[in-house]
Amino acid sequence: MKFQWSLLLALIFAIIVAIFAVVNVDDVPVNYVFGTAQWPLILVILVSALLGALVSGSVAIFRSFVLQRRVKHLEKDNTAKESLIATQQNEISALNKNEPVRYQDTHLKDEIPDDTSGDVRSTI
Repeated sequence: MKFQWSLLLALIFAIIVAIFAVVNVDDVPVNYVFGTAQWPLILVILVSALLGALVSGSVAIFRSFVLQRRVKHLEKDNTAKESLIATQQNEISALNKNEPVRYQDTHLKDEIPDDTSGDVRSTI
């Protein structure tokens, strides 16, 4: 749907430019650094618009290139950090297998039943 709207807008713009070209056929003086020339007004407008599009397109392509390089660098950095996380998680699980089980919940580590008397003792 977005493509259709873009195509419709481009067609409308082309029709406006064609009408503008038919109306503006008068020659205008174009002053260069080393001389002067007579060009049709529509040609001056179209060349100016094309040069503007070329400059803005070049800037957009350059920006896209810079962003692609940045994305590749960040993806590489992300992969390295994910690998480090996986390694550290493996080390943690290996250490947890060698250690006795510890209670994670706070209400369980405050009160542990005593095996000898059956009373509850405080671990604080």
